[in-house]
Amino acid sequence: MSKNKIIPVLTTVLPLVTFAQGSSTITTDNWETSPGIIGTFVLITIVLVVAIIILLARFNSYLSSFKDKRSKQLHTAFSEEIIGLNEDEIDEILIRRKEGLKYKLSGKELGSDYVAIDEKGRIEEVTNNPDSPFFDEKKKSKFFVETPEKLKEVVIYYLGASVFWLIFGTLVGQYLGMKFIWPEMDTISWLSFGRLRPVHTNTVFWGWASLAMIGLAYFVIARTSNTAIHSYKWAKIAWWFLNISVVIGNIFLMSGINNGGGEYREYIWPVMLLFAIGLIITFFNFYKTVAKRKISEIYISNWFILASLIWTIVLVIIGYFPTFQDGLGETIIQGYYMHQGVGMWFMAFTLGLIYYYLPSALNKPIYSYSLGVLAFWTQMVFYTLIGTHHFVFSPLPWWLQTVAIVFSAGMLIPVIAGTTNFLMTMKGSWSHISKSYVLPFFLVGVIFYFVGSGQGTFQAFRFTNYVWHFTDFNVAHSHMTMYGIITFVLWACIYSILPKLTGKEPPQVLVGAHFWMAFIGLFAYMISLMAGGTMKGLSWIDGNPFIESVILMKEYWVWRAVGGSLMFLSHLVFAYNFYYMIKKDKPVSLQSQEKELETTTI
Repeated sequence: MSKNKIIPVLTTVLPLVTFAQGSSTITTDNWETSPGIIGTFVLITIVLVVAIIILLARFNSYLSSFKDKRSKQLHTAFSEEIIGLNEDEIDEILIRRKEGLKYKLSGKELGSDYVAIDEKGRIEEVTNNPDSPFFDEKKKSKFFVETPEKLKEVVIYYLGASVFWLIFGTLVGQYLGMKFIWPEMDTISWLSFGRLRPVHTNTVFWGWASLAMIGLAYFVIARTSNTAIHSYKWAKIAWWFLNISVVIGNIFLMSGINNGGGEYREYIWPVMLLFAIGLIITFFNFYKTVAKRKISEIYISNWFILASLIWTIVLVIIGYFPTFQDGLGETIIQGYYMHQGVGMWFMAFTLGLIYYYLPSALNKPIYSYSLGVLAFWTQMVFYTLIGTHHFVFSPLPWWLQTVAIVFSAGMLIPVIAGTTNFLMTMKGSWSHISKSYVLPFFLVGVIFYFVGSGQGTFQAFRFTNYVWHFTDFNVAHSHMTMYGIITFVLWACIYSILPKLTGKEPPQVLVGAHFWMAFIGLFAYMISLMAGGTMKGLSWIDGNPFIESVILMKEYWVWRAVGGSLMFLSHLVFAYNFYYMIKKDKPVSLQSQEKELETTTI
């Protein structure tokens, strides 16, 4: 079929696919019965159920450890009691215990031949297997991965920079969240909302997430290729390019120098050129490492990582190429750039990390390589054409909007394939939830991958898009994906690999504090803005004055600030945990050892 015939077919057939999503006249009547609204409620419920499961597992673990601690205390008390007894008293105790070992139950002490009758209905369950414990004992084993010092240094440098940008970027976000409640906090131009908001988004995008992903990927590339990194020197050079671009870009943004209204591409082109150079160097380093691998296969993690680097380099060029920056064409490019940045850089790269770090943390292979391949190619196909669903009902061609909606629905294929693969890999390893917080971080990230991506599909439908677009709901959705998926998975990978590289694991109570503050904060942030955004959208549709929608958001913005505060506090705990894992213990001098020996002798 020729090109001239394809477009008429698309314009005729594709609108029929999504015809049932809405009509020409949209009202708020029975809005809660819309498929997109119902689907979103169901997905949010899934997140809540998973949180309850994790909480119960951790509570059972706490009871088990408390029981073990109590047993040790009783044992210690008995040992201390034995010390104070004389030989005759000890012999008497031993004789009684020996006689007790010879005693056997006849089987009728606690029962009889009569049928038991529960007259008052107080017995819930009867068991004939008393040897089955209610709590299983679990032991933690330390595992240290021998890693070249240069590789370890590169990984820690990238992760260290990413932690700094996480704290800085979310500090700015925390300040912005407070401005929704106290807009009169300052009158300084470079602290205005319009300047700080892109500082927050670009810092956590290009600073925190990007550097963390690349740092973790250096270990994956080397490990799965069974060879050394092509050039550690180029890795450090790329580190400088990436960090300098974020520093200069933020200074320019706070000074009012930006690229206009293009979301996530507010950095001017010379700044993004530095970032692109860093990506090109990184891709070259990764490619050369994989090319000289000592095994025949290319592990699927490398597929996602290398593909995401290629896509992002192309994306930066298209997003800043002057020819594409005019009229409605720029609107299409903006949708392409914005969604590709999230889906083909952060999401694809992070999926590649999961395919290595999740099986590695559980010490088992990935469930299905075929599902991974299916998820990879469908991600490459469907994600490239869904950006325009951000501009439904805009002056763009109707068929282009419909294509974006259809491809958004098609994204359910890679999402379901990936989620199934990850959950089936976790199958049989659920006891890890009570051992450490690595699996809970992974589990939350995977569940949000399904929930956030599925909710994005529902939000692309015309009715839900009409209700939620341009409201605070979009902010909730972006945090559901960039925070719930990307950030939680990155934390899981960091907590999984760093202790194996440095031999130091942070206290579980602090890792738990990090997990629960981040999760509860995100949930409060997300639910408040989803509810408020829905109310705001319905208010607009009903034709109410705009100021009413601002007033009704006040309470929801308070909860946004509460959730954001918990998230920021969790980042401070994470920063300390990171420092704990990488800090080097002070060497003990010979003089201090001799002094300690003398003190012990005295």
